[in-house]
Amino acid sequence: MSRGPAFGIALALFGTLVLTPDAMLMRLSGMDGFQMTGWRGLLMGSVMLGLWAATARDRAGDLASLRSGPGLLIVICQVFNSLLFCLGIASAPVAVVLMGVAAVPVCAALLARLVTGERASLATWAAIGAVLTGIAVAVLGDGAETLSLDLRALAGAAFGLGVALVLALNFVVLRARPRLPILLVIGLGALIAGGLGWAVTGPAAMFDGRLGFMALTGAVVLPVSFFTLSLASRHAPAATVSLIMLMETVLGPFWVWLGVGERPTPAMILGGAIVVISLALYLWRQLRRRAPFPAP
Repeated sequence: MSRGPAFGIALALFGTLVLTPDAMLMRLSGMDGFQMTGWRGLLMGSVMLGLWAATARDRAGDLASLRSGPGLLIVICQVFNSLLFCLGIASAPVAVVLMGVAAVPVCAALLARLVTGERASLATWAAIGAVLTGIAVAVLGDGAETLSLDLRALAGAAFGLGVALVLALNFVVLRARPRLPILLVIGLGALIAGGLGWAVTGPAAMFDGRLGFMALTGAVVLPVSFFTLSLASRHAPAATVSLIMLMETVLGPFWVWLGVGERPTPAMILGGAIVVISLALYLWRQLRRRAPFPAP
């Protein structure tokens, strides 16, 4: 049952704000890509599957959904989301990875058109353009000195674009199939990704680094944020949820500043302001109309 666009906005905003410390906690853990994937997937998957087992009303029906195309697709999306983001952050320039991830609302709008036939409104495309401009200012504003076109940068862009694609597909499919059990399908995907991380890293090396920070993000930040963001996609268009989620791209570095002392540059502050103001104006306009959101 839809509760209106305001409910979807509130869920997406809450999930995004919970997600913003994630990059800081990843940095503080001191772990590599597969190691982070292992812990994040194991903890996130265990929490979400435990909550599903405790709250499910039709366990047999939920398990049957795993054999459906949409259910399997969400599981696969979560596996690749976990792997690609951790590998990108650990092995490539963060700015390039974030630029790739910033394509998620564009991917969501295009995929929604292909999967459900929904069209993006002019206001939605304008907001996407403004937000992408702000992110470009934030991560590229210091000029070529901060980034160079090399194999690491190209790999980072590929990782980021991969994350954008699977996140957008996740939101679009969940919107099109509202009966899919979010906790089960996302939790299972996270657990599979965690198992791959453990297998590649090895049990002995998994305990290197600061486990407390990884436990906080894996057991609290990720389950809460991904559940609320996925649920939000059932009440608001996927492109809108994706736009709101991009606040994490500009707010995350401020958490890193607080946690590890990496001060944001003037370009990051300016770009962040562009993103936040653009999103605020877009969401205010949509709520002020008191009508269903335009299709993503």
